[in-house]
Amino acid sequence: MVLSTPSRLLMVLLIGNLGGALLVALPLRYLDPFALEAVVPVGRWHIVFFVAAFSLLLVAGRITARRWAGPLVRTDKALPNDATHATLRRRALQLPGFLALLSLVGWGLAALVWGSLWPWLTGTFNLASAVRRAFGMTLVAGPSVALFVFLASERIWRERLPVLFPNGDLAATGARNLRVRTRLLVVFLFTSIVPMLVISVATTVRMQGLRGGNVETAYTIGPNLMLVQAVLVVTGLALAIVLARFLADSVSAPLLGLQATMAQVEQGDLQAYCAVVSNDEIGAVTAGFNHMVAGLRDRQLIHDTFGRYVSPEVRDEILSGRTALAGDQREVSILFADLRGFSTWVEASPAAEVVEGLNAYFSEMELAIRAHGGLVLQYIGDEIEAVFGAPLADERHADHAVAAAIEMQQRLEAWNHKRRQAGLRTLEHGIGIHSGTVVAGNIGSAQRMSYALVGDAVNVASRIEALNKDFGSHILISGVTRSGLREPIPMMQALPAVRVKGRTAEVEVYRLD
Repeated sequence: MVLSTPSRLLMVLLIGNLGGALLVALPLRYLDPFALEAVVPVGRWHIVFFVAAFSLLLVAGRITARRWAGPLVRTDKALPNDATHATLRRRALQLPGFLALLSLVGWGLAALVWGSLWPWLTGTFNLASAVRRAFGMTLVAGPSVALFVFLASERIWRERLPVLFPNGDLAATGARNLRVRTRLLVVFLFTSIVPMLVISVATTVRMQGLRGGNVETAYTIGPNLMLVQAVLVVTGLALAIVLARFLADSVSAPLLGLQATMAQVEQGDLQAYCAVVSNDEIGAVTAGFNHMVAGLRDRQLIHDTFGRYVSPEVRDEILSGRTALAGDQREVSILFADLRGFSTWVEASPAAEVVEGLNAYFSEMELAIRAHGGLVLQYIGDEIEAVFGAPLADERHADHAVAAAIEMQQRLEAWNHKRRQAGLRTLEHGIGIHSGTVVAGNIGSAQRMSYALVGDAVNVASRIEALNKDFGSHILISGVTRSGLREPIPMMQALPAVRVKGRTAEVEVYRLD
């Protein structure tokens, strides 16, 4: 059976405070007869009073805790980061400290009840005994229980904080937790000084009892002193071990979680997230690590997204800073491809079918362009503009552009075969290629820019692509591109020179069908 978080916190309070009560009551009654000069045998009223007083303090503490943290421990949803929930978010981080303070206050009240009220009711009140009981409860048992409650409840509450703060924004609450250094210092000083202080007080009291005493008194005090010291040493050691274990866990558990998440990131899992479970130095480191991973995740997203627009090789060159995008002159080959009968297809087909078909066509064509080192600059309606030789220089840009055009035609034929089998309309396109000098770089407004080409070679390539309609061809290249080829292309047919728009000189054109 798995207990709920409120039940586990209540168990911590019960175990801690009941253990503290036994820690005080048993030594005072059976090991320190000097604190109870008139030892009264335990009777029914002792038990009734103890149970009643302890239950009253416990109920009062629980009522206070429920009013202060009731909505907090009952919620299992994230706490919104707004003004309405600001107090609740702060209390979420202060809960272990509040429970520890509540226990400490309860022990202060217990010192009044058992140190003064009960002796007064039984007629055994003694100022020295009351002070010694108060010392044991407020300076020994109270801090011991408070430390135990703080560390134990913090361990339990760490499991709930990631639910309440899924984004790990604990620091935004403004609440302050004990720093790691402060915790180590408090636990070390407490487990070192308090046992020595208690032993010193016990020894001093017994030594004072020897003054003016006889031999029989010495024989009584001596063994009692040794017994008390042995019990205090064993109790102090056990308490130190318990507190040290909780303290070590409060430091090691978050670090182990961080270490495991770091291992995930090291293996390439950028979706890894380490829960922030404290608002101390370790919590700050964990939150910083999560922010760092989020930055890596964003960078990877940019890296992957950019790779959808350019080839991986071009992407890596640009992101590494080895390729300048400010603008420079480049010798390139420009490729234009345009669908034939596109307007008719659009008019005769549903819009969804047109978009799906157009996206499939572009995907096939871009695969061919990328396979040969090209870069798709833009899609203009049903037209593709691509470049070879920019932004990365390529001495064989003409060969690669022609090879890409041939593969594009092959891919189109294979794609059309699938469309015929599916009962869909087949498509045709024309491709034009021209080589020349252009200005390449990031061009656009301050709000939006794109990598583009400027120059006469771009216009000529577009005009050559349009000539496919006149010649009934699929692929046309200019004479300049043909001259730039390093490898001969079979079945290349020379066509009559033509005069294209925007140029006075005729342009040599070759057909590759």
